[in-house]
Amino acid sequence: MQKRLTPDWISVGLLSERTGVAVSALHFYERKGLIKSQRNNANHRQYPKHVIRIVSLIQVAQRTGFSLEEILLELDELPNHTRVTLKDWEALGLRWQAELDRKIVQLTELKNMMSDCIGCGCLSLERCKLLNPYDELGETGAGPRLMTE
Repeated sequence: MQKRLTPDWISVGLLSERTGVAVSALHFYERKGLIKSQRNNANHRQYPKHVIRIVSLIQVAQRTGFSLEEILLELDELPNHTRVTLKDWEALGLRWQAELDRKIVQLTELKNMMSDCIGCGCLSLERCKLLNPYDELGETGAGPRLMTE
């Protein structure tokens, strides 16, 4: 059985096929600086095949609620700027897990606050924990507090 050689560079169509991400989305990722390509002699985009793993990382990060800006910051922090290694995945996983835990706490607090609001309908800035959470200045009364004459 002969081993099949794979090229170091792949077309945008093959990248799309391998990742399940639309070509238009890959072009968008490139415009945002998340992935990089080069042009071949026919002026077609070519991506290094390690970009498959980067696109997979982007998909996982988006599914867990991270913005493209946050993902780009994480990609910029990778010690190996050309490939995402197992060590890189593990480090990202630890950082993302901490951020996800923070988001879970925040969403749980929001969920609990909503149970107080069901049926209330007040939407009052004086009392509403959803519209005006943690309002320390509101406890001293209505009106401006930080304005000076």
